[in-house]
Amino acid sequence: MTRTNLAYANDHRDWRVFAAITSVLMRRAQRLCVDTPPELGLEADLFALDATVIELSMALFPWARWKKTLASVKLNVLLDLRGDIPVFASLHEGKRHEVASLDELPVQPGSYYVMDRGYLDFARLHRLHRAGAFFVTRLKSNTSYYVAESRPVEKGTGLRCDQTIKLNSYVGQRDYPGKLRRIRYVDPETDNTLVFVTNQFDPDALLIAQIYRRRWAIELFFRWIKLHLRLRGFYSTSFNGVRVQIWSAISAYLLVAIVKRRLLLPHFLWEILQIVSIASMEQIALPELLASVDTRTEHVDISNQPEINYS
Repeated sequence: MTRTNLAYANDHRDWRVFAAITSVLMRRAQRLCVDTPPELGLEADLFALDATVIELSMALFPWARWKKTLASVKLNVLLDLRGDIPVFASLHEGKRHEVASLDELPVQPGSYYVMDRGYLDFARLHRLHRAGAFFVTRLKSNTSYYVAESRPVEKGTGLRCDQTIKLNSYVGQRDYPGKLRRIRYVDPETDNTLVFVTNQFDPDALLIAQIYRRRWAIELFFRWIKLHLRLRGFYSTSFNGVRVQIWSAISAYLLVAIVKRRLLLPHFLWEILQIVSIASMEQIALPELLASVDTRTEHVDISNQPEINYS
């Protein structure tokens, strides 16, 4: 199929169909992880929420302009950290702030939601709290609060303080009237000081820091799909076409993840994807195709192959 034909197909097929297929694959992939023990010994599921900006050419995608010379779309993803499986995603124009995705988030009571400080909106976080979920994020330096209680910490672990706080500004008390837990931690690897805020008071303070560290998995997820699923060049320049291609990329990731778990394959996701892309028309069972792959050798990065680039 030529590039023109793909562009026409992406323009004229409703993106909502592809989004619905992706949702079905998310549920199937998540079901395959139900027997996997929760992260970090927790007695509940752990999810990471983040957004990534996919930059576009201003000349070709004028509908995506969010600054004078910049165009982009923003992909929001909620990742189940048991198997690095996306369980929720939304796609919007780049000018939309990622914190708005908290309004769309499906909330699972008793679960943990870890996110960076771009999602620090106390009214929205209080919605998670009222729904019975726990959140872990970073506190901004300009947040106004007072300390209601302090607990001792072992400073040799990197912890500096473990406090119960309450917001003392008018807006803060209105948006989040309850108590919060503030933890200051110095990362021994980078020597960076991080200040966490959570509504969970039961676990050890060091566990809260470890929960936030697991947020890095969603950064790796975004890097993976951008590198291996070609989200830097688009066949179509319409909003519908861009959506179709992005939802298709997430579906491809999920299909590979489902196959890997169902067949108990030891290969990396990129290995399975590369073999499938090369031999997609071959009538050979996937385990037979993968049997000839030597996982001991360094892989050839598929990003070195020719790529569509309109910018």
